[in-house]
Amino acid sequence: MDCIGLIREFLKDRLGADPETVVPGALLADLGVDSLMMLELMFEFEDHFGIKLASDLKTPGTVGELVELMDRLIAEQKS
Repeated sequence: MDCIGLIREFLKDRLGADPETVVPGALLADLGVDSLMMLELMFEFEDHFGIKLASDLKTPGTVGELVELMDRLIAEQKS
């Protein structure tokens, strides 16, 4: 599963979000992602991709920003 797929599944399971609304330009806040849910989502990324995220990461505002951040971190830690 890729990053956007993980986000879509996570938001569908937790919030009942329609996966078709989880697109790169969508604001995470508009999808119902608050600071606590963002932490849960970060833990999900850590577990799924076997990476460790820094506690001082800048919080992304959109789905696309989150995907870019996770893709970059995954690539850095896997290389």
